[in-house]
Amino acid sequence: MGKVKTKNKFNDFLLTQGLKSTNQRELILEEFLCAGSHLSTEELYLRLRRKNPRIGYATVHRTLKLFAECGIAEQRHFGDGQARYEASDHDEHHDHLICVACGKIVEFEDPRIEELQVEVAGGHGFTIERHRLELYGCCSDCCQG
Repeated sequence: MGKVKTKNKFNDFLLTQGLKSTNQRELILEEFLCAGSHLSTEELYLRLRRKNPRIGYATVHRTLKLFAECGIAEQRHFGDGQARYEASDHDEHHDHLICVACGKIVEFEDPRIEELQVEVAGGHGFTIERHRLELYGCCSDCCQG
């Protein structure tokens, strides 16, 4: 989903919820979309504070929750005790490799895994509607030596 569509979807969502489109919400959305994925509230807050020192942590947290409710972001938990958010793009599926030592998160796609999942599910009489694959281990930087 492009930035303009995402912004329009969020503004439409705010209207249906009886909420206002504020300058701070727009700044948070813009930074979220530019920053990449897997951001915690703290990480996004610190990025925003550099340019907008008046923005509050609670505002960032509540706005990220609104993004998830609206469907433009997905909340993820990768075992580090923090909720992380990534932009929803339902056209592009990807899976995750998570380093248990440093917390590095790598997105990957592999059609062989996708095909095998469908085959395994079919063998058990299932049709996959959605799935998440998260592989936890040690990245090459942390496992040297």
